[in-house]
Amino acid sequence: MGPFGSNIKVDNFIDFGVPVLNGSNLQGFKLNEESFNYVSQEKADSLGKANAHRGDIVITHRGTLGQIVYIPENSKFEQYVISQSQFRLKLNQSLIRPDFFVYFFHTRLGQHRILMNASQVGVPALARPTSTFKKVSVPVPPIEIQNKVMAILNSIDDKIAVNRRICENLEAQAQALFKHWFIDFAPFLDKPSGKAERKNGQFVESELGMIPEGWRVGRLDELGDIVGGATPSKAEDSYYTSKGIAWLTPKDLSNKLSKFTSRGEIDLTQEGYNSCSAKLMPKGSVLFSSRAPIGYLTIAKNDICTNQGFKSVVPKYAGTAYIYYLLKTNTKRIESMSSGTTFKEASGSLMKSLAVIIPPKSIIDNYEASVVEIFKEQEVIEDESTRLSTLRDTLLPKLMSGQIKV
Repeated sequence: MGPFGSNIKVDNFIDFGVPVLNGSNLQGFKLNEESFNYVSQEKADSLGKANAHRGDIVITHRGTLGQIVYIPENSKFEQYVISQSQFRLKLNQSLIRPDFFVYFFHTRLGQHRILMNASQVGVPALARPTSTFKKVSVPVPPIEIQNKVMAILNSIDDKIAVNRRICENLEAQAQALFKHWFIDFAPFLDKPSGKAERKNGQFVESELGMIPEGWRVGRLDELGDIVGGATPSKAEDSYYTSKGIAWLTPKDLSNKLSKFTSRGEIDLTQEGYNSCSAKLMPKGSVLFSSRAPIGYLTIAKNDICTNQGFKSVVPKYAGTAYIYYLLKTNTKRIESMSSGTTFKEASGSLMKSLAVIIPPKSIIDNYEASVVEIFKEQEVIEDESTRLSTLRDTLLPKLMSGQIKV
């Protein structure tokens, strides 16, 4: 089991050392190493069995249940501290591969076996997690069969990982161009001095700092229509369906790595849509979560509506790309201006009146034209990864059960 919460406090964290795992590291099949908190080597060693190493399995037993990953042999670190909401196990690798073990628990049957001792009273938790998990039945085919199964599944996941890296590279290009044009104002600087100086008449002062002459500070709702969302009554089952009007909640974006979104986990029926104030927005709308948390950001792939946790922007004066990166670069500012007792929320009035820099439309249009092919390529690649994920998830239970021979 992980350490008691009192054994790791915020003041134990340092800039670099032994990484401490949290829920975000347990997304997917293998350890996600994008971000960590760290403790000293001395602190980590003092926590004994709460340390995990390459080849170990880490499982969430409280909070977001069903999370299970393995630490690969090529992980960034040799040692990790698990959190108080996790437990770890070490396998007999002469009998079963860590990746095969974890992939089994990502099938419907495997998830059922993890969650069959879950309690939903208060914070979701597994009852007596380490003792009950020892009794869970796991298929253990011969190692040579496991090797063949994982060769198939790993090849799919490797392609998805390559696609993700390509999309990240394209994203960096589009975002760098936005910064170059609209934050650094590089194309509009006085060439001889390379500085935004008022004396040459090229730049003028504004409430948001120096901006190019001919540009202005305006409101976000001048760039697009600000649209809130709504939730039909949860008491009416007839309001919800698996295939109907696309509807999104912030929860649908919590584990999402892609830039574009077609729908959430559940759709609305026409009756459900008509029962509330949710508004259908067109493809290209920029969906921005305005509470719990503030700052999830995605682009609509088709007509879609949202719950009340969004304040979305339907492009009008500016295009999708400009609005997307404008919101991305202003998220912290929006959050600092938000208010609320239980949790912070960016209100509709805040979003509408948000002061933003508004360049001439011709410049915004030129930026949109410069990144349109990047956005198209990202969308195509994300669609391919979605198809590959569906293929993997379809093959997974059949390979694990032996229904498909390898």
